[in-house]
Amino acid sequence: MTLLSADGIEASIGNVVACRDLDLSLKPGTVWSILGRNGVGKTTLLLTLAGLRPLTAGQIRVGRDPLNQLTRRARAQKIGLLFQNPDIQFPVTVNETVMNGRHPWIEKWRDSSEEDQSIVDRELGRVGLAGFGRRNLSSLSGGERRRVELAALAAQQTELVFMDEPVNHLDLHFQTELLKQFLANYRSKKRAVVMVMHDVNLATRFSDHLLLLFGNGETCQGSVDMIANEENLSRLYQHPLRRYPADGAYFFYPS
Repeated sequence: MTLLSADGIEASIGNVVACRDLDLSLKPGTVWSILGRNGVGKTTLLLTLAGLRPLTAGQIRVGRDPLNQLTRRARAQKIGLLFQNPDIQFPVTVNETVMNGRHPWIEKWRDSSEEDQSIVDRELGRVGLAGFGRRNLSSLSGGERRRVELAALAAQQTELVFMDEPVNHLDLHFQTELLKQFLANYRSKKRAVVMVMHDVNLATRFSDHLLLLFGNGETCQGSVDMIANEENLSRLYQHPLRRYPADGAYFFYPS
């Protein structure tokens, strides 16, 4: 079973080509990380996979359906997206922000249900923000807002979860604990997750597969065990990296 398939796609913005002739298959319960230098098109590719940017070439399917033929509601029921730096454009409470994740499932002209509110409360508790529902979002710290955004994404309950730098503004504790908790939950529910990551060690620790963007459309993909090596990552970042063992895992640092 494939939740999303990309066949021969090209994603670009301006003169930046993120990928060219890329085939990708997202299976239930898998976690992918997209890695690459600044400006190579990681966010562009993520937004293209989510259907928010047009393809230059190729086709993307969600299940058997072409992505570009899904209605906005159907797409929102299938695909959840965490932006890198969402804008706060008007006063909104924490509860309203997380409830936005339930909107694809609420029938037109109807209010949210007790079940919707229960989901919102549960996800706020999961990120350590129980009791914050009436707070204005703009009154929170950057890290607290990021946790609210993660809660809203989880409340949406989509089978495809796309996250652009999910640990933005989070301290070390929340980076590791929330990623571990959320990804374990997504895996257990057979979701497929794609993350744009800045920290190569978090990516290799929490992902099953890597998609490397080298620039000018060149890509490399595969399991973490196959792809995460000194040669590939040193070439990716154009700086020599060395792999060091620690507690049964490997970490990469500049040499």
